[in-house]
Amino acid sequence: MKYLLNNQETERLLFRKIEKSDFNDWLEFYKNPNSSLHWVSELDSPEIECEKWYEKQFYRYKNNLGGMNVLIEKTSGRLIGHCGLLVQNVDAISQLEIGYSILPEFWNNGFASEAAKKCRDFAFENNLSNSIISIISLTNTPSEKVAIKNGMCVDKVTEYGRNKVNVFRIEKADWQ
Repeated sequence: MKYLLNNQETERLLFRKIEKSDFNDWLEFYKNPNSSLHWVSELDSPEIECEKWYEKQFYRYKNNLGGMNVLIEKTSGRLIGHCGLLVQNVDAISQLEIGYSILPEFWNNGFASEAAKKCRDFAFENNLSNSIISIISLTNTPSEKVAIKNGMCVDKVTEYGRNKVNVFRIEKADWQ
């Protein structure tokens, strides 16, 4: 569980582990068709997709593969999204990724950038990796902006999960 940011915080956000009781709040993400606009996949019902996503996070926790953290907005106490450090295999290479997803009602408020920067700093300060990536669909301009604000640059274009993606990267040597 070295990759989790449990009990970390930023100016506006608290990080904690995902709990089963978060399901209904996060289900709204899957009910919004814009949430999956940039990712090619066959989707089940929002309830099944949300359940599969939670199962994957708990599997990650159990197997020390990182995982998403719940993001709680400090002022309202509401779950606004998830962000975390994930061990990913890209082109048969294991790498540490910063992943982020924000509920649509909270888009365009800088929450993804704030959380992603915290993940980057946590990873480098704790010597978890010499570089960090973000895997972003070629059409997902908002997520690309988050990666760029996080100091990342496109490292390569590849296919990941049947999707053409940019792999953004920041090296620890280029951080701060």
